[in-house]
Amino acid sequence: MSGGRVRMRDFRSGDGAPLVAAWARSAPYDPVTRERFRRQVLLDPNFDPAGLRVAVRDGELVGAAYGVRRTVAMTGRDLEPEQGWVPFFFVDPAVRRAGLGRRLLTEVLDWLAGHGRTRVDFACYTPHYFLPGLDRATYPEAARLLTGLGFRPRGEAAAMDRCLVGYRMPDAVRERAAALAAAGYRFGTPRDDDLVGLLRLAEDEFGPDWPQAMRRALDGGAPMDRVVTAHDPSGRVVGWAMHGAYEGLTERFGPFGVRADQRGTGLGKVLLHLTLERMRAAGAHGAWFLWTGERSPAGQLYRSAGFVTTRTFAVLRREVRP
Repeated sequence: MSGGRVRMRDFRSGDGAPLVAAWARSAPYDPVTRERFRRQVLLDPNFDPAGLRVAVRDGELVGAAYGVRRTVAMTGRDLEPEQGWVPFFFVDPAVRRAGLGRRLLTEVLDWLAGHGRTRVDFACYTPHYFLPGLDRATYPEAARLLTGLGFRPRGEAAAMDRCLVGYRMPDAVRERAAALAAAGYRFGTPRDDDLVGLLRLAEDEFGPDWPQAMRRALDGGAPMDRVVTAHDPSGRVVGWAMHGAYEGLTERFGPFGVRADQRGTGLGKVLLHLTLERMRAAGAHGAWFLWTGERSPAGQLYRSAGFVTTRTFAVLRREVRP
């Protein structure tokens, strides 16, 4: 690559394909397709081209940083007026160590500050995130840069995987499912009418992003049997597990949740294994997800079911007092 001057500007028509290609060169462990970039960024109702800054050298796109803030609420009228996100940034290896990443990120952070955003999270923008945080082991240079710009860790997220080749439901789980059924609990594919209680449970107990993902998947044609629900003896939906909700990826497990007052009963373990059994029956060779607390009760449940941690991500935040 020749040594021409780097020019910074907003994203514009014609940048999509070069951006995806530069992303693959810059972050080869986490490339994206044009389709995924279109779905996760360009079709997001909160996308603003002014928030996606690109770096161009001799006519070639060599870096980008993306900032986003809510102009359309995820639920109700909450635009989270103090909150912004940086879902991704990258710099082509051929032009690194010249301050380009800092320039790109600084321009994006200034743009977010200009819209009143005093709190900025890296990566974990729901519902259109690519990764839940920064994989510091894979991207140490990015970790140093974000730290230098004032991002601080506020937790960790663990991605886990489980091979399903040879999977069978453990006898103890099958016995627990039978005991719960004998006590009046019911497990199975939800009926259409069950969706009302299911989506209310997901929003009330876990926030708006999970029911939104479920609605989008089912409205987009995902089969209903990708969802397993649990009903208590009174008929209430008290838990569920799903796969294939995110981006149509059938081996991606989740979302998955149980009412707080039903935890400790074994419902979660039964729902998890019923879903893994369905995934294997559908031909899945594995199950994976991106985000849980490794030491949380959920993380312990996944490990007991044979999941292993494959990556860890730092959840990062930058706060500036107005």
